[in-house]
Amino acid sequence: MIKCPLCSHTAEFFIQDKKRAFYSCPQCQLVFANPQSHMIPAAQLQRYGRANKATKQKQLVQFIQPLLSQISWHQDGPLTGLNFGRVLDKSSLEKIESAGHRLFQYDPFIKTDQQVFNQQYDFVCCYRVLEHFQQPLKEWSLISSLLKDNGWLAISTSLLTDLTHFSKWHFKNNPTHVSFYQQQTFEYLAQNSDFKLLFAAKELVLMQKTSKSDIKRILI
Repeated sequence: MIKCPLCSHTAEFFIQDKKRAFYSCPQCQLVFANPQSHMIPAAQLQRYGRANKATKQKQLVQFIQPLLSQISWHQDGPLTGLNFGRVLDKSSLEKIESAGHRLFQYDPFIKTDQQVFNQQYDFVCCYRVLEHFQQPLKEWSLISSLLKDNGWLAISTSLLTDLTHFSKWHFKNNPTHVSFYQQQTFEYLAQNSDFKLLFAAKELVLMQKTSKSDIKRILI
């Protein structure tokens, strides 16, 4: 019996391809790879190094800058945020900070200082990160704790929109991609936590933490 790594509900076998088995959760709608097929950290790091190129930097900047503009419409003054799971290059970071904002960064491979977890932020951005979470409940709980009341959570991941074509979906072929989210997954998270789901379509999810003091325990 395999438990969902997001909500701990008993999962159901979904599909088997040439390399991995995948399971689906009837409660939160997460689809995930069999944990026994997860890559070891050293192998993940090798593949991560190939993916962390200049084109990815440009995409990351194009994700963060509109987010800053949007939040600034709702909140006056400089913003303090956390770029969780990726690292901007120095010049891109300087452009953001020259506008008066402050962006802390955490990456489990190349920027591992966990001192950034000792404060809360106006926003947290996760660009192409959630699909790598082997323990998404643990990571979700951490990210939730890092946001101030009314703080913003911006996520970029390819939403799973068609279960019938999952076997042909190129996104699941990357062996470091182990967790796949449907819109219903984020609806479930919003219903069982102190978050409002503002938008979820294609590759962007935007959520806002409510003013409640503590995040609820996700129901099993």
